[in-house]
Amino acid sequence: MASQTHPRPAPPLTVGFDLDMTLIDSRPGIHATYRALSAETGVHVDADLAVTRLGPPLAEELAEWFPADRIEAVADRYREMYPTFAIEPTLAMAGAREAIAAVQALGGRAIVVTAKHRPNAELHLAHLGIVPDAVVGSLWAEAKAEALRAYGATVYVGDHTGDVRGARAAGALSVAVATGPCGADELREAGADVVLDGLGAFPAWLTAHAGGRGYADAAVPSPAPSPEAAGDAASTRAADAEGTKDFA
Repeated sequence: MASQTHPRPAPPLTVGFDLDMTLIDSRPGIHATYRALSAETGVHVDADLAVTRLGPPLAEELAEWFPADRIEAVADRYREMYPTFAIEPTLAMAGAREAIAAVQALGGRAIVVTAKHRPNAELHLAHLGIVPDAVVGSLWAEAKAEALRAYGATVYVGDHTGDVRGARAAGALSVAVATGPCGADELREAGADVVLDGLGAFPAWLTAHAGGRGYADAAVPSPAPSPEAAGDAASTRAADAEGTKDFA
């Protein structure tokens, strides 16, 4: 009698998300922090302009306003001030909670991989009631691939061309949302596989993407890499490599 073969279950779905202008609208909070920093230091910072170009490392923005020998100290002070001024005014992007929930409803794992200092990212998420399965901070553009690979993410959702580059470097599908500083055409030109107007369209896209893949019947996702392996270590390596190039 011929033996029966059984299909192997699909691996658990893991989707990565950027934070600023993908899951949260941090412009009000960052604007407030820059204004407070400017008042404290006596150095003019055009907060209106600064919040139109969120994404790259904080040091790049500070270099527009401060001399090079002050950037490291000013960046440290910015991060200290951030919880006081930035958490309360920041808003959840439309569809953010639903996007995370859509991944988890399929038995999958939703992780946040952001350029932001991880403790501040976690404060934002807790304040807004957005509950991912893991948060990794201080990674920008191609460096995000380190965390995406560590967690086995096959999809990465972000609003910036740097997020597209990170997804591609990790071999993940790049899903771009045109809710940040980069328009839909720019995101497509950067190589995004999918461009959505916003996260409101993400659950339907994910359902179609996951169709037939068995995610809903998959076993409980395997434990995430330890924070030391995929969070603290990634952040430490990124900080060591970037020196004073820290993040908002």
